[in-house]
Amino acid sequence: MLDAAPTPHLLYGTAWKEERTESLTALALSQGFRGIDTANQRKHYYEAAVGAAVTAAIARGAVSRAELFLQSKFTFQSGQDHRLPYDSAASVATQVQQSFRSSLEHFSTDYLDSFVLHGPSSRDGLKDDDVEAWRALEALAQSGKVRFIGVSNFSLAQLEELLKLSRLPPRFLQNRCYARTGWDRAVRRVCEEHGVVYQGFSLLTARGLD
Repeated sequence: MLDAAPTPHLLYGTAWKEERTESLTALALSQGFRGIDTANQRKHYYEAAVGAAVTAAIARGAVSRAELFLQSKFTFQSGQDHRLPYDSAASVATQVQQSFRSSLEHFSTDYLDSFVLHGPSSRDGLKDDDVEAWRALEALAQSGKVRFIGVSNFSLAQLEELLKLSRLPPRFLQNRCYARTGWDRAVRRVCEEHGVVYQGFSLLTARGLD
């Protein structure tokens, strides 16, 4: 990973594309995108198809693995449908590991650039499952199998709580960001104070007040 890609300013988001996922990801790569955001959550993403587009592009020499920034996510069972990438009876830590290995297989790679906790297990604070999941992400980062770890869909209070308990702080926070919620200013301010890179989504599509 010594020649791994820098963090791009824009990531190509792959949610909600279903049968067009592979072709649209291939198009994004051909148009110059080098950052890909996905999740091992078949309910909203088709990560295997994203991986197929990426591996095909690498195989034909259009791009190298070292040029790409690949970001996936672990999603708790409450955010999944029946197509789980892990054993539902396993511990949360084991589920994180199984989901991560599945993502590596989808991309035919031995590391990810970023692996993100796709949201807390509840809207109120952080629970034991959240801490267990985060510890599993920290272990993956310490093993060298992922360059960065982060979180998504966290409130300000949840982010502040995570920053206090983290052994490795999150590198990224990915949240919906639009006018009606004040562009997530308070969360972005805390991210800036703690060196967390804020990834905003729904910037162009979410409707809100100016």
